[in-house]
Amino acid sequence: MPGSSKGLFSTYLYQGSLSGSAALNRRLMKDVQSFSAQDRMGKDWSRENYRGGYTSYSSLSDMHHRSPAFMDFAAALSKEAAKFAKDLKWEMRGMELTMTACWFNIMPKNTYHTSHLHPHSVLSGAYYVDTPPGSIALKIEDPRMQSFMNAPMKKSGAEGLYYQVQPKAGSFVLFESWVRHEVPPNTSSKPRISISFNFSLEAPSL
Repeated sequence: MPGSSKGLFSTYLYQGSLSGSAALNRRLMKDVQSFSAQDRMGKDWSRENYRGGYTSYSSLSDMHHRSPAFMDFAAALSKEAAKFAKDLKWEMRGMELTMTACWFNIMPKNTYHTSHLHPHSVLSGAYYVDTPPGSIALKIEDPRMQSFMNAPMKKSGAEGLYYQVQPKAGSFVLFESWVRHEVPPNTSSKPRISISFNFSLEAPSL
């Protein structure tokens, strides 16, 4: 019998769009503008760590508890996260998948976010609120990167070392938190606005 190839150990992404996203995004934008204008701590942190842009990561990472619009977003996204966990065939053992962090990012032209992962959580991802023409894609890194060593180059058209998630207002992407990802320098003339989030497994509240 001739030999054959088989793919092993796939890395899963879960992508989609939220229903009613146009109306939701209008509400989210109002909160993004209001909270960012008042967040002095976030502005100071962003000046050093998010050059040219703003993120509420260091100051307002609990946005899903701070406004009705973000609460509605969290409720809708949590349903999608539960579907993804089911696809991953996780044994929950009585634990609940809970959004534990939620922050927003304002990324003007040339702002970027270096390669990173999200420790102390199980699922992470991004949701896109406003994506002007030229908004840069999210890059998902092949988790085997550090093991390739002297691996030959791939032919044109073959699967590369990165997968690019093209941002579109109202769309989201979910991935396991150990997946490394980055956002290269943005190329849109107007700010690209996104929401980032983490989910953890927690014991049910009594």
